[in-house]
Amino acid sequence: MGFSKEEISKSRRFWSSLWRGIKTVFVLFTMFLSFLLVSAPIFLAVADALLPSALLHRLSAPANLSSHLTNYDFRHSLIDIPLISIVRSAVILCVYGLCDGPKLSRGPYLMITMICSVSSLIYVSLKAAFVFGEPANGDGGDSYFKAAEVALFLCSSVLAIGHIVVAYRTSCRERRKLLVFKIDIEAVSACKNVHPRYQKILQQERLK
Repeated sequence: MGFSKEEISKSRRFWSSLWRGIKTVFVLFTMFLSFLLVSAPIFLAVADALLPSALLHRLSAPANLSSHLTNYDFRHSLIDIPLISIVRSAVILCVYGLCDGPKLSRGPYLMITMICSVSSLIYVSLKAAFVFGEPANGDGGDSYFKAAEVALFLCSSVLAIGHIVVAYRTSCRERRKLLVFKIDIEAVSACKNVHPRYQKILQQERLK
């Protein structure tokens, strides 16, 4: 029992439309991934400014910034961790916005990101040694707060390392772009240098 021509044409249209839909979804997914990769410094800076602050808000009682700063103690207060993350992300984001292709490849973007991230990592590690150096009381609430404090320190440290990784990948990508652009410029300049000679040779041949 065979299929009619109309059924075969309907089946072909269905599979062709399905294949076009799959290709469209793949192209959109690829464009979305490329957009995430290109905008990774911006997204990471926003996450660096928001995540530690959200963790501190869940960890501590509701209070304004002035009360946190008034009662600040290096061994116990945690307000400086999200403040460092906000300042770090703001500086890196400003430098990223002010730099163009050459400065992103070898210029101040990678250097300033390394300085900000490494210095904040050193500060967070030093503060963690003081905060977690004190003996715990051992009750359940204290263990919960200790786990939240560990999450806060880990979040700030991981985001600092993420800034370094993203800055290095961005500099490598811009370096490849500049290399391709340099090759194209050299090819165009070579063609411009060769083309007048070629025209002169053609004119001489025609005169002969």
